[in-house]
Amino acid sequence: MASFDTTRPVAGQSAGKISGFFMNMFSAVAAWNDARITRNSLSKLTARELDDIGLTYGDIEEIATRTAR
Repeated sequence: MASFDTTRPVAGQSAGKISGFFMNMFSAVAAWNDARITRNSLSKLTARELDDIGLTYGDIEEIATRTAR
């Protein structure tokens, strides 16, 4: 008598998990890069320029991570 192993995931299910993993990785890298660019751009501003837009040097990290989410 023939039997089938039904505990293995179907190819479509595992492919979805794999593509989801890569999409999550891509999103994480994109968010990190956005935060890096924002952080670098704001860090180049003088204290006067930051004050003009209502920020201080202490706000840069918070702003960078908030925009990356």
